[in-house]
Amino acid sequence: MISASLIPAERAASVSPFHVMRILERAKALEAKGRDVIHMEVGEPDFATPEPMMAAAREALNTEPMGYTPAAGLPKLRRAIAEYYGQRYNLDLDYERVIVTPGGSGALQLALAALLDVGDRVLTADPGYPCNRHLISLAGGQCISVPVVVEDGYQYRIPRLESYWGSGVRALMLATPANPTGAVTSPELLDELAAYARSRQAALIVDEIYQGLTYAVEDCTALSYGDDNIFVVNSFSKYFGMTGWRLGWLVVPPRFAEAVQRLAQNLYLAPPTLAQYAALAAFEPETLALLDRRRDIFQARRDLLLAELCEIGFTIPLKPEGAYYLYVIVPEGLGDAADLADQLLEQVSVAVTPGLDFGSVQLSKHMLRFAYATDADRLRTATKRIRTITGAATRTFKVRGS
Repeated sequence: MISASLIPAERAASVSPFHVMRILERAKALEAKGRDVIHMEVGEPDFATPEPMMAAAREALNTEPMGYTPAAGLPKLRRAIAEYYGQRYNLDLDYERVIVTPGGSGALQLALAALLDVGDRVLTADPGYPCNRHLISLAGGQCISVPVVVEDGYQYRIPRLESYWGSGVRALMLATPANPTGAVTSPELLDELAAYARSRQAALIVDEIYQGLTYAVEDCTALSYGDDNIFVVNSFSKYFGMTGWRLGWLVVPPRFAEAVQRLAQNLYLAPPTLAQYAALAAFEPETLALLDRRRDIFQARRDLLLAELCEIGFTIPLKPEGAYYLYVIVPEGLGDAADLADQLLEQVSVAVTPGLDFGSVQLSKHMLRFAYATDADRLRTATKRIRTITGAATRTFKVRGS
C-alpha cells in the first residue's frame, strides 16, 4: 500500500501538459471510431523516411551488431555530420565536437545539463517551443521568457534582451527556423546575438532542428559565428524525415566535448543503434536531392494554406520563412483559440494546436498553429471544413512579409 504522503516532486508537478499531445490523443480516439481526421496539429512530416535510409537500416540489420554504440554515437556518423557542415556551410568542424543523441530533445537536455548549475537562468523566446522551459527547470535552472513580437519579426532585439538579462543568466536560447512562428534568424542577427552572449560570458543555444526547411532565405548555421560559446541542436526528424527513429545531434564548444560525453554515458548510455546506421545514408547526394524536393513541396503547401486561411478570415501576422507552420490570429467573434481548436476537432475533424502551448503573452490565447505537413488536397479539405465553423470571410487580411 502506497503512503498517502508519497506525492510527485514539485518540479514534476510543475510541468504543464503539452496540449498538442492531448489533441493528438483525442484525434486518434476519433479516428478509431471511424472519423476522418485531418492532422494539422503535430510537427511531423507526412513523407516516409527516404528509401536510401531504409535500405541502409535493412542492410545494417543483416550485417551489423545491434548492441550499444559509443555514448557519443558511431564515429563514422559523427564524421559524416561534420563533413555535412563542411559541404553545406563551408565549415571545418572537428567531429569530436559532434555528439549523436536520442532526438533533438536529448541534445537539448545534454546542453542544459552541461551548462547549468542550480539557480542559473536561461532566456527563451515567447512564443517558443513549450518543452524548453521544463527542460531548463529539470536541469536545475530558471527560465526567463522574453516576449518576441511580430513587429520585430518574432526575433530577439538587444535592447529588449538587456531589460531581461539580469544576474545569473548562463545562456540565451533561440530556434531558427522557429516553432511556432516559422521565423528565420538572419546571419547578421545570429552573429550579433552570439557576440552579445559572449560579451556577457554566456552561451548561445541554437535549436536548428528545422534547418534545411527554409524558403527564399539563406539557410545558415549559428556555428559560422564562433565555436567558444555556441551550442547547436539538430535532429534527423524534420528535414530528414526520421521522426520515429529518435535521433539527433549536438555540436558543442571544444572544451565541453569531454564533459558532454560523460553526461551522455550516464543519461542514456548510447543513441539508438539502428537509427544511426540508417542516418549514415542521410547525407548521400540522392537523399539530399530528394529532401530538397520535399522542401519545395512544403513551400507550395505553405503558400496554399496561407491563401486559404486568409480568405476564411484568419490573420497571418508574419509570413513564415521556414519550418512548416502557420501561426495565425483567430477572427474576431470566434472566441478563445483553445475553445475553437476543440470545436474544430469535435465538429469537423480538423486537428490544430492552440497558441497557449507556445506562449504566455496575452496574444497567445487568440492564436492557432496550423502544421502544413499534410498534402495539398487534405489542406483544401481542411479549410472547407473550417469554413463551416467560421462562416464566410468578411474581409481579406494582408500578410506581413508578403
